[in-house]
Amino acid sequence: MKFKIEKSLLVGGIQTVQNVITSKAVLPILSHILIETQNDKLRLTATDLDVGISCVLPVDIQEQGAITIPAKRFGDIVKELPSESVNLATRKNNLVSITTESCEFKIMGLAKEEFPKPPEFQNKEAIKLDQATLKEMLGLTSFAASFDETRYILNGILFKIDKNNLVLVATDGKRLAIAERKLNQDTNKSLQMIVPIKTIQELLRNLKEEGELSVILGNNQALFELGEVSIISRLIEGEFPDYKQVVPPVAENKMSISREQFLLAVRRAALLSTPDFQAVKLEVFKNKLVVSKSTPDVGESREEMAVEYKGKELMIGFNPAFLIDVLKNLSQGTVEMELADSEKPGVIRTDGYVYIVLPMRLG
Repeated sequence: MKFKIEKSLLVGGIQTVQNVITSKAVLPILSHILIETQNDKLRLTATDLDVGISCVLPVDIQEQGAITIPAKRFGDIVKELPSESVNLATRKNNLVSITTESCEFKIMGLAKEEFPKPPEFQNKEAIKLDQATLKEMLGLTSFAASFDETRYILNGILFKIDKNNLVLVATDGKRLAIAERKLNQDTNKSLQMIVPIKTIQELLRNLKEEGELSVILGNNQALFELGEVSIISRLIEGEFPDYKQVVPPVAENKMSISREQFLLAVRRAALLSTPDFQAVKLEVFKNKLVVSKSTPDVGESREEMAVEYKGKELMIGFNPAFLIDVLKNLSQGTVEMELADSEKPGVIRTDGYVYIVLPMRLG
């Protein structure tokens, strides 16, 4: 194999794929990037056996071929090269030479045959989604997924596609986020899958504000094709909890507030949080909200702001991180928060979105 490529393109390609590689790779080959020529393109691929990601780069190919190279070392070398043009060639015994006009590196690779083969997705129907829409929906739900490995079924996002409707759901047991949007295409497929959070993070990194992506479902695997980048993911097996049972009817007690002001006030109060005293206190009066925090041996804070509220006065505590996560990802200038009772969840609803968060005991 022999080719010439722009350094910036190669650096970008390596960065795109190497995020899935873990430092604790079980097999040596899993710390490598597979580099293979495909006609006039170069494909880079990395995998941890649960998530695989590949990207295609334009390249000047002199000789077709394939090799795997240690990802971190390869990335570090290319980043430090002095020239904008890089030549790469394979020699005997999987030796790889990386050269510029004034500089040469030789590093040992491994044969392509040792690299795990990706699953096949032939003859499967693709569902087209709008990249910007999916990016927005993932931004509104991904923070609510659980990282607790004992609740493996919640370590991802539920994707539900039914005719021309897409619903994403995430929960960690203390909060629930549901985003729903109409699809551009009518599909007769009904599809349900739980996509692991590591795959979601890769999607968020690679989704753009324009264009479409294709989603293809295989046997316990899904393929996301985003133009030059493809992501293959193992899916989480099992039954996702029935989230519809948890969604309360719309409450009459609604507090209407500037999203930005509310976010900043909760952030300020959270500065005094400790692992043992997390909750921030909200006291809601007629057209006034008091956000306060009192932590023994640390200090206290209190802040007032104007709101629109005509319900009964109440006092409720929330984990500030759970409020900050949703408020920083919404785009509306004003948000409405439903507060039925100090023992009941707070609910934020906007068009096609519901966020439910359980209260915390104060004191």
